[in-house]
Amino acid sequence: MAFLVSGTLRMASQIAGARDSLGRKGKYNLQGPRVALTLSSPEVSASTIAVLEDVFQTLGFESCQRREASVQDFLRELTGFREQLDAHGGPMGCVLVALVGPCGQLRQPQQLVRELSHCGALWGCPKVFLLLSGTSGGAHKPGAFLTSLGELCGRCPHWSLLQLLTEVFCRTAEESSGATYCPVLRSSLRGALCLGDVEPWRPKPEHRPSAQYDLSGARAALFLAVIRDRPGAQHDVKALGDLCQTLGFKTTLRTDPTAQAFQEELARFREQLDTHKDPVSCALVALMAHGGPQGQLLGADGQEVQPEALVQELNCCGALRGCPKIFLLQACRGGHRDAGMGPKGRPWFWRWLQAPPAIPSHADILQIDVDAQGCIAYRDEEKGSDFIQTLVEVLRTDPRGDLLELLTEVNRQVCELDVLGPDCDERRKACLEIYSSLRRRLCLQV
Repeated sequence: MAFLVSGTLRMASQIAGARDSLGRKGKYNLQGPRVALTLSSPEVSASTIAVLEDVFQTLGFESCQRREASVQDFLRELTGFREQLDAHGGPMGCVLVALVGPCGQLRQPQQLVRELSHCGALWGCPKVFLLLSGTSGGAHKPGAFLTSLGELCGRCPHWSLLQLLTEVFCRTAEESSGATYCPVLRSSLRGALCLGDVEPWRPKPEHRPSAQYDLSGARAALFLAVIRDRPGAQHDVKALGDLCQTLGFKTTLRTDPTAQAFQEELARFREQLDTHKDPVSCALVALMAHGGPQGQLLGADGQEVQPEALVQELNCCGALRGCPKIFLLQACRGGHRDAGMGPKGRPWFWRWLQAPPAIPSHADILQIDVDAQGCIAYRDEEKGSDFIQTLVEVLRTDPRGDLLELLTEVNRQVCELDVLGPDCDERRKACLEIYSSLRRRLCLQV
């Protein structure tokens, strides 16, 4: 089994009824119907489907549909599901889609995710994807993951889904047949998503001490930043450097690295950590550069380097085994400029009527794969990038907060911004994608 874990208006007369489900205090309001869909291939066992249906009921989804199709036909089935939601005629509260197929056949699910992102009935609403490998011969079966998720949601209804998933990851991460197994999540949520039947703004219960990373050891940070031909990048480097110093990180900065130097500096950083005389508790790597059309990083020499290779380099660090490793990527991941979902080309009276703002088309998605690619990253020449500057501001405001929750707040603020690129006269939207396989809460200041 593998886990991967980073809506619309019509006429002025409908503006008053249109709403963004992101409610007060940055938490989603789930007042509309909750709909769940299971798309499974014929090979999936009946026991996996039964566990899924139990979880859906525990999470409060009133409508649970199941469609069986080959993995190749998942897109067609999901298109029909989207059209069904759009024909519903009213706002939705939340949708959960479970994609269950043979191991290895759900490697590129982003086209499926994008299909539901275009659903007008789900504008501004959270969309949760579960990607499961559920064949009987798989090395890992989704039952333990799903059972833990349902149990925790019933027992800790105040917790956000990201908190629940982190705890589930802690329970299900294990070694099996000599291979390490841990789920991953990808999130572009703009607020806390609480699926329990309680008001999410009530006080949260205390977390177990063991559910939080111990950061009493040394902290190390590495910045690899291409400054040349990237006006404003120096402001990001300074702001992030000041923040890391405040949070107790010993920071190494390398500017204008070539593609080969990206790899060499990561390898050197890993070796330094492995030979560090004292225990290391956390590492942060910031990668700032131009990006290629497929998400590659471009060194100062214009050559490409795959960010996955850099992540894997640090994953091999023995000194960081079981410790949190944070990667911040400020780079384009393609050439797409997102105009956002919602009213486009709004006349003056839309603002007078207080129409809700446009929302990035790939926001409000939480994807969990049991095993916003393609967009441009914006950077202001005078102040730096919205991502880095907002991140620094949020972490300075609440350095003791859970990092996943703080990143969700960063995403909420970034999604509210309208940005202008250097070669585009129309306002565009930006959105973060947050990847996590953290198994505990990560608070950078105790």
